[in-house]
Amino acid sequence: MRILDNLELAKIQKKKKKKFLWFVVSALALFLFSFFSWIVWYSGYWLIQDDSFEHVSWVVVLDGQTSEMERTDYALKLLEQGKADSALILGRRIFRDKNNADFYVEDMARTGTLDSSRVFLWRHNDPSTIEEALSIIPWFKQKSEDTVLLITSAPATKRVGNIFNHISNKNPVFITTDIKHYTYNPSHWIQEREIRKLWFREMFAAIQAKWDLLWVSPESIKDRSVRKVESLRDENKNAEILLPQGIVESVVHESVILDSMQTNKKDSVMTLSSESIKESL
Repeated sequence: MRILDNLELAKIQKKKKKKFLWFVVSALALFLFSFFSWIVWYSGYWLIQDDSFEHVSWVVVLDGQTSEMERTDYALKLLEQGKADSALILGRRIFRDKNNADFYVEDMARTGTLDSSRVFLWRHNDPSTIEEALSIIPWFKQKSEDTVLLITSAPATKRVGNIFNHISNKNPVFITTDIKHYTYNPSHWIQEREIRKLWFREMFAAIQAKWDLLWVSPESIKDRSVRKVESLRDENKNAEILLPQGIVESVVHESVILDSMQTNKKDSVMTLSSESIKESL
């Protein structure tokens, strides 16, 4: 009887151990699943660097915005609110004599509030963000700027900030901000196809940038020449269009053209009305 009792007790203890083991495994699996889900959800925010600021001397608009011109709109808003003194608009060459920066500033001029003396165009053909940084950082160093705001897409903010601060050695310090454009929602990135594409593209780009920066040091800009860049007003001196460079009219010149068109329209209307009166007589 004792032997049978011991066997029965051993079976009960074995069942208890199995239940406990299954409980531990289930709890661990649930914890890992929850942790993995949290990592996946939160990873949408890993790519964003949203720095706070009150005022900056310079805001730099990097090329690559959508057709809604959300980056230049944000930069123009900062200029109007007095949160930025000047804006540097970057653009790649897309035709022989046309550049994205020209189209960007043309759209900015349509608002009628653009101060052309505070806007500078940086026309380039740099193939990457690292090359862009190598080009413009010496210009800001020459101007002895301490803080510069970079405007780019939300998932690129951390990568772009790391690239510029690595090459500049934080002199000047480059900060970034999330302009909250609808193209990237970090809390729903896994649910929407286009946002998932942005996430994978920028995650890969961030990893590649880490690798590329191993071969680029702050010393790399010492031999770089500093380009002379004029304000849009200086480029459009005397309210003229520099057609070979594809520069758009200044706001002043644009208003003169509009006034002229309205005057001609009034004159034509008056002429037509006088002619109709004569015909009736």
